Amino acid sequence: MTLPWPASLLWLLAASLGAQAALQADSKDSSVKSIPIEIEFKIHGAGTLHADGMAIWLTKQRAMPGTVFGSVDKFEGLGIFIDTYKNNRPGVVFPYVMAMLGDGQTTYDKDHDGKANELAGCSARGLRGASIPTKARITYFQDQSLKLELQYKSLNEWTVCFETGAITIPAVSYLGFSAETGELSDNHDIISVDSRNLYQSHQYMEGSKKEGNKGGKQKGKGYDPNRGSSESSGWGWFLFKIALIGIVIAGAYVGFTMYRTSGRSSRF
Repeated sequence: MTLPWPASLLWLLAASLGAQAALQADSKDSSVKSIPIEIEFKIHGAGTLHADGMAIWLTKQRAMPGTVFGSVDKFEGLGIFIDTYKNNRPGVVFPYVMAMLGDGQTTYDKDHDGKANELAGCSARGLRGASIPTKARITYFQDQSLKLELQYKSLNEWTVCFETGAITIPAVSYLGFSAETGELSDNHDIISVDSRNLYQSHQYMEGSKKEGNKGGKQKGKGYDPNRGSSESSGWGWFLFKIALIGIVIAGAYVGFTMYRTSGRSSRF
């Protein structure tokens, strides 16, 4: 899928003002089969206490305001949550990044930071307020796998947060973003979004290879488009010369025979 958004943009989803929720959506794709999505974002703010986090959505329904990081609960599709505030999840280091596959009926377990809903996840200490551009790269192959990679430790160093087995995202989905603050606050910025369809890219590359092979076969080294006709003409000319030599020899023989015959006749 190719998003209509520019390569570089800036959305301030939720600012450090407290009790805010914000949505930025949507880009609709009619055939979510296999896609990489790369998002550059920034979560930052003053002080040491901050909340609550942001979400990336690929859902069947258009995003609506709600209680799950600023978007609606009981969604159908994929939600990836970057949670910067621990409510009640012992033994887990925050920020915590997790994925939830919603069925349109299940409620997000907000009191326990999504523990009951987690498809996969990872701790990402240092992601908030990182000194380098922070990015998330989502790679989805329909009915095969879902992978999330994060860049926040150093430039061009991608950390695999999780990789799952086969999951299914609704074929018609909206890509959106949301964020939420409460008594504590933070800034949540979306800086850029880049996406495309992996299958289409693969098919394009395969098509280019095929065209290249065809071109090579037709116009490769030593290729002569008139080779067939030239070779035919060469054989014809060779046979013609053989026939001509034969006619000359036959003519000479006939002439010599006539000469001998006339010589014998003149003796008598």
